[in-house]
Amino acid sequence: MPCEYTLMPSPVGQLTLVARDDKLSAILWECERANRVRLGELREANDCPVLLETERQLQEYFAGTRSTFELELDFTGTDFQKQVWQALLTIPFGETRSYSQIARQIGNPNAVRAVGAANGRNPISIIAPCHRVIGASGGLTGFAGGLAAKRYLLALEGTAQAELKY
Repeated sequence: MPCEYTLMPSPVGQLTLVARDDKLSAILWECERANRVRLGELREANDCPVLLETERQLQEYFAGTRSTFELELDFTGTDFQKQVWQALLTIPFGETRSYSQIARQIGNPNAVRAVGAANGRNPISIIAPCHRVIGASGGLTGFAGGLAAKRYLLALEGTAQAELKY
């Protein structure tokens, strides 16, 4: 079954919202790297209920009136990746975690680089807040949407500037 998608303008560029089987399966960036997220065939569906609801909640988030999301998610990846992505969902709005903190949280403290790789393949950016993961030194590290988008999202969430090293 093909995935359905719609395009959404946002303050961080055009986002492609993707659903499969009535669940959100991806939020892709305008500058998306080929094959970062594997989805298969896509079919445009501007009337898909889950995509309309995702867009509504994202608009509220960008307007500063939403700090949590209430959507059914469909993560496609390895068991390890899914474990990392589930850990992302536990990072509170306005807070950050390091890759090593996520590795410890999932019970694999030596998997810092693997956590970074899984974070980079997170298919549901913003909702599963990979932008809240920073380097051990407090610096911003790579982000599929670009570092400017990561800075924007962290600032939107009120992440303390002193906490981050640009």
